[in-house]
Amino acid sequence: MFDLLTLADMPAGGTAAAAALAACAGLLIGSFLNVVIHRLPQMMQREAENYLAYEAGCIPPHGERYSLWTPRSACPHCAAPVAARHNIPVLGYLLLRGRCAACRAAISRRYPAVEIFTALLSALTAWHFGLGLEGVAALVFVYFLIALGFIDAHTQLLPDSLTLPLLWLGLLVNLDGVFVPLADAVMGAAAGYLVLWSIYWIFRLATGKEGMGYGDFKLLAALGAWLGWQALPLILVLASCVGALVGIAMVLLRKQSKDQTIPFGPYLALGGVLMLLYGKFLFLFEP
Repeated sequence: MFDLLTLADMPAGGTAAAAALAACAGLLIGSFLNVVIHRLPQMMQREAENYLAYEAGCIPPHGERYSLWTPRSACPHCAAPVAARHNIPVLGYLLLRGRCAACRAAISRRYPAVEIFTALLSALTAWHFGLGLEGVAALVFVYFLIALGFIDAHTQLLPDSLTLPLLWLGLLVNLDGVFVPLADAVMGAAAGYLVLWSIYWIFRLATGKEGMGYGDFKLLAALGAWLGWQALPLILVLASCVGALVGIAMVLLRKQSKDQTIPFGPYLALGGVLMLLYGKFLFLFEP
């Protein structure tokens, strides 16, 4: 059990140099995460539409190759290719003054926000864990959660192509107990899925409505695989409280109706990051 009185005496896991290096790398990775956030839901939609067309005996509507790597980045409004100098994280957005160089349409502020957010979280993670095996693993965990959180906030989707690899990576990382013992990781993965699965069915049987999606089950299972079963109650409390506060604020500000669904993934991701960085210090358990 961790003694909170010793928190001030504990050294940081990394150094200022490690944090600075991670922040610079985080800007570049944040730029790639923007591609993932933008393209992965479209890739899923195109695949679904092609499948439905194939089953109906029709020509698939999307014959061109579309992936995270191709085609080249272009303006979503006028399809003009983005010049290399305009792809520089944050700086490119500032040079363009937030508008497309060709058609002058507004560029979403999400792009520099994701890059800056990724850089800050990268620095904080490297400061806590350094840039050894534990630190690199923690960074990978954080990057997955950033992508999942933003995708779910924008589309209310948590793609299996991200949640399932995150789950298996958590179990592999904890084979040697990097964050928690393997037994705790396996129990965390199972409990994470079953807890939300049970809540889903209780709510559905009681109301006839679906309160959440299966992606939420898989995401919490992945968090359990990385952080252990002990972290799950606090992750759920954090996610539920923050989600409720944001939902109430949005209704009061009339940004959404009372009946509009709120994605739960961003708040689970936030709870996962907080538990990774501060769980053993603030919540009195040591993974």
